Amino acid sequence: MNGKIRIGIIGMGNMGTQHAASIAGGRCPDLCLAAVCDAREERLQNAREQFGPEVRLFSSAEDMLDSGVIDACIVATPHYQHCELVKACLRKGLHVMCEKPAGVYTKEVREMNAEADRHPELVFGMMFNQRTNPVYWKMKAIVDSGLYGQIRRTNWIVTDWYRSAAYYNSGGWRATWAGEGGGVLLNQCPHQLDLFVWIAGMPVLVDAHLSYGKWHDIEVEDDVTAYVEYENGATGAFITSTGDPHGTNRFEIQMDRAQLIVENNQLKFYELSESEPEFSRRNTSPFAHPEATEIPVGTDDPNPQHVGVLNAFAAKILGKGELVADGREGINGLTLSNAMHLSSWTSGPVRIPFDEDLFLEELNKRRRSSRAKTQVNDTVADLEGTYNGTSKNR
Repeated sequence: MNGKIRIGIIGMGNMGTQHAASIAGGRCPDLCLAAVCDAREERLQNAREQFGPEVRLFSSAEDMLDSGVIDACIVATPHYQHCELVKACLRKGLHVMCEKPAGVYTKEVREMNAEADRHPELVFGMMFNQRTNPVYWKMKAIVDSGLYGQIRRTNWIVTDWYRSAAYYNSGGWRATWAGEGGGVLLNQCPHQLDLFVWIAGMPVLVDAHLSYGKWHDIEVEDDVTAYVEYENGATGAFITSTGDPHGTNRFEIQMDRAQLIVENNQLKFYELSESEPEFSRRNTSPFAHPEATEIPVGTDDPNPQHVGVLNAFAAKILGKGELVADGREGINGLTLSNAMHLSSWTSGPVRIPFDEDLFLEELNKRRRSSRAKTQVNDTVADLEGTYNGTSKNR
């Protein structure tokens, strides 16, 4: 392996296969694709054809984790399996990278994070590849600089997630409470929810209005309008949908002395001549306002996306760099997502932190009547069998 980190991948669907191709193709020079795991035989055969006989194939996660042929693992399975598999990797002494979302509900993610804390020698990362986009990390740098005062308002309209009926019909687990655990918030929007909290901070109150199957024949949310409040009194809105055939993606932050706008993958930065509180105190003209000057912000820096996250993961393992996102941070965007669901289910505002037991109780009500109930029960049985030492090879 030429001293490279030997990595395995659990789940050879779209993302697992993409990660495997990046590693096998030499885009991650410190990583070597050593093994892949999937319960579906056809996926394993595809991996054999694409990556060659030197990559070991496993139909059981337990067998791969016990094989001794890997040093680190990528978890790229359905959402409900993320936390259990991450914990299993850590207990086997393996570094682990988890695909988004961190899990389906914060209570299980909190347990996963506690397991990570018990293994400080291991690297635990989250695949938040949008953090490598310069428009977002530069936006965060401006907010965090302390030069422009407090955030006064946030507003993110992200409705360019259009999905047709064909998308939802492509798998019986899609857009079901038992199969995915949610809709647009849990499938399409984890990156935006992560960025929303990463850049602007965690709200303390959420009042969300969700529509379930408004635009499609599905049981989960496909249209969301949420109002948020922050500890300093600032307010915000988060709007998303998979029903807009020509949608918008616009993120605005208004600060005391600046306005930031990300749209069309461009960052616009307007600096005010003075902070609004100072201007308001000294101004004597009824209709005056602080002058705003657009400040150029170069955003042509590299945007390595998934490959950048994997390379940072490898660098952290080797002691020569830092993660793009620590795995423990996966709970943040999920907290906001769970709060939005709970607000909708209880028909009122929800304060953060919220009652995690109540959230799980409400989620389980929906899982029990879900269209994907049988399929998910089979998946849960597989997981329980695997970690009780009776793994099923399929």
